Amino acid sequence: MNNSGSEQVRSQATVYLLDDEPELVDILRQAVEFTGLKARSFTSGSQLFEQVSTFERTSILALDLNMPEMDGIEVMRHLSSLDSSPALILMSGHDTSVLHSAEKLGHAHNLEIIASLSKPIVLDEFREIIKHHSPKLDQQKQPDDPFLDDDITSDELQHAIQNNHLILHYQPQIDIISGKLLGVEALVRWLHPQHGMIRPDRFISLAEQSGVIGELTHWVIEQAVEQEQQWQSSGLNIPISVNISAVDITSLTLPEQVAKLLADKKLDPTHLTLEVTEGALMGKLVTSLDILTRLRLKGLGLSIDDFGTGYSSLSQLHRIPFTELKIDQSFVSNMTEDEEARAIVKTCIILGHELKMKVVAEGVETAEQLALLKQMNCDIAQGYFISRPVPAEQISIKYAEE
Repeated sequence: MNNSGSEQVRSQATVYLLDDEPELVDILRQAVEFTGLKARSFTSGSQLFEQVSTFERTSILALDLNMPEMDGIEVMRHLSSLDSSPALILMSGHDTSVLHSAEKLGHAHNLEIIASLSKPIVLDEFREIIKHHSPKLDQQKQPDDPFLDDDITSDELQHAIQNNHLILHYQPQIDIISGKLLGVEALVRWLHPQHGMIRPDRFISLAEQSGVIGELTHWVIEQAVEQEQQWQSSGLNIPISVNISAVDITSLTLPEQVAKLLADKKLDPTHLTLEVTEGALMGKLVTSLDILTRLRLKGLGLSIDDFGTGYSSLSQLHRIPFTELKIDQSFVSNMTEDEEARAIVKTCIILGHELKMKVVAEGVETAEQLALLKQMNCDIAQGYFISRPVPAEQISIKYAEE
């Protein structure tokens, strides 16, 4: 993609404003234009959809939930039926529980929610959200977001797996009380010859859709196990967690493959934990229960990832033999300012402990968050405040010295 094409995408980026209060819409328009972006204002949902039939890939919509004629929930329902929808900033004068419910609904509709704001709107906060999100929407070739998803193919990914063009980075997980390293989460990166390092969120769905996810998962587990073997040979005891997908937990051969790999490397299976997201449990529950139970019988740990996002039921949590519960980072990042998020984090910790599971807080970014988790008796923390995901050598150097 050439530079002129990228500039064209930038020039088309628009922030749409939808609120039935004309004065507020005008104020928000000025705030958007102050950031250097284009704004289009509307005071009703019908007016918006009459005048806009297609939203640019890079657009944002600031959406008031409480409007006459067509409210914000109806607007989201309509947006979900479109081929391309804007990223959403939800606004409401109701209490925060309404905003949280609307967020969950938006995610259920596969809409991107970038922020939820209570009225009256704080303009500085609104401008910061717009400015912060705009670079992510800009599809120019930049080091941290160098390409469009359409630029990579499943054939390239399969070639990368088969030729070891992937690497693993590891994010430390620490004991909240002592600060001691308890383990690491393995996160895959793709070293693409043209696009550089590609994050997993850009190719995992491609792997699932194209049928190579099983091959990718096997590669990741194999590399993680080999790394654990290297650490143990150098005197480091560092358990590793690996993410597996919804497709993986319907593969009946997975338990035997992993058990054989660990046996061949003469490694203790309790040092490997497989992480499954809540969303993955929505599929074939009987098959998933079969596979996950057999993995536990073989000694592996099982972690339920992104817990709290609302997909799994308590009966599923009780039925599947998880050893660890990971609280979704969206709650952790908001818990110091948001009472409801704080209550959810606390409830997750209590629930996990009652079910005899270790509880991990994801996305810890501040000392205040870590201190609050300590007060709540959370067991383990990971996040940028502790460490970004780093190459294995950095883990070896840092923790060999402790």
